[in-house]
Amino acid sequence: MGIGISLAGLASAVANEGGIGVIAGAGIGMTESDFYQNYLEANIRAVKNEIRKARERTRGIIGINIMVALSNYADLVKTSVSEGIDVIFSGGGLPLDLPQLLGDNMKTKLVPIVSSGRAARVLCKRWANHHGRLPDAVVVEGPMAGGHLGFKPEELDDPAHALEKLIPEVIAEVKPFEDLHGVTIPVIAAGGIYTGEDISKFLRLGAAGVQMGSRFVTTDECDASIEFKQTYIDATEDDLVVIKSPVGMPGRALRNQFLDDVSEGKRKPYKCPYHCIKTCDYKESPYCIFFALMNAQRGKLKHGFAFAGTNAYRATEIISVHELMETLVREYNEAEVRLEETADSTSSPSA
Repeated sequence: MGIGISLAGLASAVANEGGIGVIAGAGIGMTESDFYQNYLEANIRAVKNEIRKARERTRGIIGINIMVALSNYADLVKTSVSEGIDVIFSGGGLPLDLPQLLGDNMKTKLVPIVSSGRAARVLCKRWANHHGRLPDAVVVEGPMAGGHLGFKPEELDDPAHALEKLIPEVIAEVKPFEDLHGVTIPVIAAGGIYTGEDISKFLRLGAAGVQMGSRFVTTDECDASIEFKQTYIDATEDDLVVIKSPVGMPGRALRNQFLDDVSEGKRKPYKCPYHCIKTCDYKESPYCIFFALMNAQRGKLKHGFAFAGTNAYRATEIISVHELMETLVREYNEAEVRLEETADSTSSPSA
């Protein structure tokens, strides 16, 4: 939901409905007038501003997503902690030493994002042995997510890496740590979850909750431009493509002329104001991922593109977060009723 897709507006609206509203930390300084001249300072200032704005609008739970791959990762984490953020979600690499950035803060919850059971095990072991604590929850993001993906291109359609397989695997990997330390580590499903029926399915697989992105893009409160939201509504399933991102990871996006030009070998001239992502080969890249995503967020789709999850094309209208949350609850309840009716019918003795 970066760059700038989920800021204080969307995060506070979700929090007001009882969810955890998440601010996207990547490129957050784009909202500051001196971003190009003072990249580091602008990002720190923007983190403070967005958290404070969200706090003014809600008494609910506010989190922030900060990618490990960001060059200013540590500064963004420390700033968020100093502002009293409730939760830090951290992916885009394993946040092996995230706890040491917390300092003496005991309030902020730490939730790493992983894409395999092995990653969850490695991270829990590292945190327990080196930092004396375990994650407060773990997000498992599958290959149907939008944006940068923690999988190799050939793994995206491999059933072995489907979210339905990953959730039980991660639950099994964290259980020994739960038993040994007497804690509960909720596992949260993410990537391609779009309906209340999807929520029902993953909760029945053992997930404690879900993380959703794409479906919240087409809401009134989403911080992206109307043009960005309209790309979701206008999209077809065939428009969803997996690209090779300058940061060295595959990414799922909505195909447009910008991406077509790149695929044909055309370069998009730019100057890199700051090496914002550690893994970005900015000297050889045909375009700047930051500028492309920022332009899209502002509605300049000729100069950028929209990241989107597998189900983004299913959007048909822009509604409020309140309406969306009510719809998700209704869809969930309807799915639960159907499953109960099916269970009753199969368990009844035959005539």
